[in-house]
Amino acid sequence: MPVRTSPAGPWRLDKYQALGNDYLVLERSWIPTLNQSQLSSVVRQLCHRHLGLGADGLLLFDPSSMALRIFNPDGSEAEKSGNGLRIAACHAVLEHGAPSTFDLRTQDRANPVRILARRPRGIDCEVEMGRPTFDPDRWLHLGTPAGRVRCRLVGIGNPHCVVFDQPVSAERCLELGPGLERHRRFGAARTNVQLVEVLARDRIRIEIWERGAGRTLASGSSATAVAALVMHLGYCGDEIRVLMPGGELGVRREEAGTMLQSGPSEHVFTAWVDPDQLLAGIS
Repeated sequence: MPVRTSPAGPWRLDKYQALGNDYLVLERSWIPTLNQSQLSSVVRQLCHRHLGLGADGLLLFDPSSMALRIFNPDGSEAEKSGNGLRIAACHAVLEHGAPSTFDLRTQDRANPVRILARRPRGIDCEVEMGRPTFDPDRWLHLGTPAGRVRCRLVGIGNPHCVVFDQPVSAERCLELGPGLERHRRFGAARTNVQLVEVLARDRIRIEIWERGAGRTLASGSSATAVAALVMHLGYCGDEIRVLMPGGELGVRREEAGTMLQSGPSEHVFTAWVDPDQLLAGIS
């Protein structure tokens, strides 16, 4: 097996999952300098479910600065990922001995992390996600090939379109997700999409269509964005559980409006990949 401290030879990738939302972690020191097009191609190959290792995305992580770049499986770059942050935190703890509190940096901000529990293969942690934005702060009615929907828009470092009054099912998510992600209202940036059902003052259920990834079993930023919205609308209190196909996340709102999410993440496997095969034919 290659020596971990040397970036020469095969690249090391670690696969993690958080409530069934899986990411590959590639440390920045392991790869040569690639331009954006080359990096996007590598991400698409690695994340492909049948021709690669398979994942909902890839995290390019720099342990020296505790910064991460987040890539969707289609090679596009995302501003933020709640599950991605918890997975990066897990990697920082398992591989680099990170302390009980530290910051992870994404495009928009430093995201404080608090480790709640440690296990041999994983952790539970709470991550600060920032303050949500509601722009516009009103109901929208958007037409899609699968029908017209009533929705609200939320930002939590990345964009979300939250749909009400629809069946919260995998089937309806697959019908509405593609059209809403690429709706002209959101332009080239596109959006993440959630269907929501309020179950109680402290519990909601969502289905998730992620921009650049499709339907996923869980999403930390989606859970946080929807929780922030139902709190903002007065449907729920300041601390709730968000039920997703892959499991539950806890989300709470601090007095100043900052959102925090908590949940598990764990290591799945380590793979060594020949970069010559990935880079062959990429200019």
